[in-house]
Amino acid sequence: MEAAAAWVAPIATMIAAMMTAANLGARITGWGFVIFTVGSVGWSIVAISSGQQNLLLTNGFLTLVNLVGIWRWLGRQARYEDGGATATRRSAATRVPTLYALGSFAGSRLIGKDGTAIGVIVEAMLRCSDAGIAYVVVSEGGIGGVGERLHALHPDELQLSEDGVACTLSASDLERRPILSPGAWPAAFTPEMRTTERTHASGFAAA
Repeated sequence: MEAAAAWVAPIATMIAAMMTAANLGARITGWGFVIFTVGSVGWSIVAISSGQQNLLLTNGFLTLVNLVGIWRWLGRQARYEDGGATATRRSAATRVPTLYALGSFAGSRLIGKDGTAIGVIVEAMLRCSDAGIAYVVVSEGGIGGVGERLHALHPDELQLSEDGVACTLSASDLERRPILSPGAWPAAFTPEMRTTERTHASGFAAA
């Protein structure tokens, strides 16, 4: 049993770390914590078999943390996502404006005019005065966030539906938009953000 646990523990831990880091939704994250629990139990077995008290105490505590993660992501957060999805479906089927869950906005794929994903929505900046969207920040390029480029889109460039978020831009259109500085976003959306010639205005990074 110790030999099996010694193999299962590190493999489960690595898989769970990738699942939770990927941020692919409440259920994937929740199952990541389930696998984390398998890993922490495996490490506890190794600790008991080898007499490593510190390893046992650490993974005993981590098992409790992982159980909280399971409750949060497979329980509470999954119900929230289900509630938002149900509201979206019901609003699309009745004579009211179709709803879109704000919690699922960041992280959504942005679909271009040819029907393919051209970027990922990073964040939406809201105006405090009327709770309207001032602009949306979209990421494109790079791998796993490394080498990505950020661009701002005006909300009138987006079409929200029960199927997701689409726009009238192509991948090349988005690439030519001014690049936002990752740590210094602008205070408001300006006309120059729509240009396909990269500028060096405040809040933008050099291409």
